[in-house]
Amino acid sequence: MKPEIDFALHQQWIDQAIALAKAAGQVGEIPVGAIVVDHHQQIIATGVNRRERDRNPIAHAEIVAIQAAAQNLKRWQLHDCSLYVTLEPCPMCAGAILQARIKRLVYGAIDPKAGAIHTVLNLPHSPATFHRLEAIAGIRAQACQQLLQDWFQAHRHASD
Repeated sequence: MKPEIDFALHQQWIDQAIALAKAAGQVGEIPVGAIVVDHHQQIIATGVNRRERDRNPIAHAEIVAIQAAAQNLKRWQLHDCSLYVTLEPCPMCAGAILQARIKRLVYGAIDPKAGAIHTVLNLPHSPATFHRLEAIAGIRAQACQQLLQDWFQAHRHASD
């Protein structure tokens, strides 16, 4: 029997990730936010896209949050943690999530071009994956998608 999904709790954390994403978008980063929460529902770490600021191709929100969580907990295994992110993780981030042994991933918008959890790839169910990840999609999906669409539209007009 599957555990019941606590939508209100997941929405609360995704709303906080959206706030982080908005702040990242305001400084020129693609607006994606991530939060790592422990089993006591305490924030362990947060992350936003930092590729432009850090000039680092792997500074995705998920990677930033996972690295901070591992440092804060002083361990690389995050098996009792949940990761909340506004956009479905790409293959790199999905791999990092699985390597960190994160228990649960909750995300908002799907990524039809690079989503590696359910959309383009399904890395959590790949035969090459040894860790089983609970993944919940679509929490505040419309708000997350709209944030990205608005940001890209504004940046397309700015570069015209």
